[in-house]
Amino acid sequence: MELNRRQMLMAAAAAPVVGRLEAAPLPAGAAPEDEAYWAKVAAQYDVIEDIIQLENGNWGMMARPVLEQYEAAVRRVNRATSYYARRGLVPDLIAVRARVAAKLGVAPEEIAFTRNATEALKALIGGYNRLRPGDAVLYTDLDYDSMQACCDSLKTSRGVDVVRIALPEPATHQGLIDSYEAGLKANPRVRLILLTHLSHRTGLVVPVREIVAMARARGVDAIVDAAHSWGQLDFTLPDLDTDFVGLNLHKWMGAPLGVGALYIRKTKVELIDPDIANEPPFAATSQARVHTGTVDFAAQLTVPAALDFQAAIGDASRAARLRHLRDRWAEPLRGTPGVEILTPADPRLHGGITSFRLAGRTSEADNMAIAKRLLDDHRIFSVHRTGPARGACVRITPALFNTPNDMDMLIKAISTFV
Repeated sequence: MELNRRQMLMAAAAAPVVGRLEAAPLPAGAAPEDEAYWAKVAAQYDVIEDIIQLENGNWGMMARPVLEQYEAAVRRVNRATSYYARRGLVPDLIAVRARVAAKLGVAPEEIAFTRNATEALKALIGGYNRLRPGDAVLYTDLDYDSMQACCDSLKTSRGVDVVRIALPEPATHQGLIDSYEAGLKANPRVRLILLTHLSHRTGLVVPVREIVAMARARGVDAIVDAAHSWGQLDFTLPDLDTDFVGLNLHKWMGAPLGVGALYIRKTKVELIDPDIANEPPFAATSQARVHTGTVDFAAQLTVPAALDFQAAIGDASRAARLRHLRDRWAEPLRGTPGVEILTPADPRLHGGITSFRLAGRTSEADNMAIAKRLLDDHRIFSVHRTGPARGACVRITPALFNTPNDMDMLIKAISTFV
């Protein structure tokens, strides 16, 4: 059968990159300490060789097969331009969205693509319409700066009060639940909480499902920031049993930079206002709650390649490996005089990210200097973080291409500071 030009373009858009299967890692299920396996995974990443890269939280590096697929998608979109965008793009993106929704365990109409989790969470916080003057919203010291600012803006836009609490350090599973419950008891006008699943500041993981259930019983909704948790931890959205989530695909799922997503449970979609750039009538979908305009379509079209690569490793295997790398450095240093490890040993309360603080070194300048010394003296790249109530810190964020030796080098470096 002869294909017309449109069919050829759409077939090209769906075609895999030659060599992708040959580059795939071994089957899923490897133990986190199986270095032969993880060396094969690491070989799929083109890392710079003159430093130990332990700041992988900004965004995730694409594995080579994903990068090749992205480059091919850029060429396809650039070549076909609006001929493809106005004829074949929408059904292709609908298929990508369905793939993401299936991975998250939710319905496709509950998912909308954004450029990042920040954009998704901004739409959720700013669009949440249940608030009335005199109500309150609650967030913590470990929530993301931009999301704190969105909550603060509700003082003007919705006439509400803002409650900020500090999470315990060190934390326990029950202690975290108790902290949120105490905050709600002390502030009965709270109607909305911002809940960060895995903190970008310290790596602390909070028990989302339990906190959401406790808040819901009090008539309080929760907006969940899963920017760092999806892909770093092994879960689906039904595991969290929450109604509103913003997340990234370009961090731990390894999609191209500029792809995030918004989730709204379909029975709660009316609680989020449609984006002001969308025209009525408004569909009862998550998509009506955001409006991004023209974006990097090639990045979105590459999402299935990223999901394929991660599926070849396995969600549980990936999460276990990241925890293994974290445990390799954090647990030996726990209890070292002068070193504070800011996530607990309890595996429920951390993923791969963990920050440390040197005793008494709590200022931003102190921790910028520590990160600089790690790089200058030991060729280890990290990043300082501010915001925790007890002071600034240095964040360590391993990725799948890091090795136990990288973490051992970090231990040696930190040991020279105390």
